[in-house]
Amino acid sequence: MELDLFSGIPVRDFAASLKWYERLLGVPPAFFPHDTEAVWELAEHRYVYIVQLPERAGHAVLMAMVGDLDTRVAGIAERGLDPALRETYDGGVRKITYRDPDGNEIAFGGMPA
Repeated sequence: MELDLFSGIPVRDFAASLKWYERLLGVPPAFFPHDTEAVWELAEHRYVYIVQLPERAGHAVLMAMVGDLDTRVAGIAERGLDPALRETYDGGVRKITYRDPDGNEIAFGGMPA
């Protein structure tokens, strides 16, 4: 079964959030469905998007597992963003959480090498 996954993040200020997510993800959006929505393709058929919905902003929780967590976190740091939280779970699995200006939590996780 072919599947496309879109995970949405409501934000208050689209323009400010767009800049923040470009820094977090390191690339401009893949496309803009309309004036207050931007979509990034994280992997084939797997997307994350921001959409201006002020009444719902600040409640999203999203996590993506990545192959090289250290490289990802270093790249984000080079673009001027620091994690809000660093966690290590049983077995060495790590989770690095960032919070956007609205308080939405976007995390990257990785397995131990």
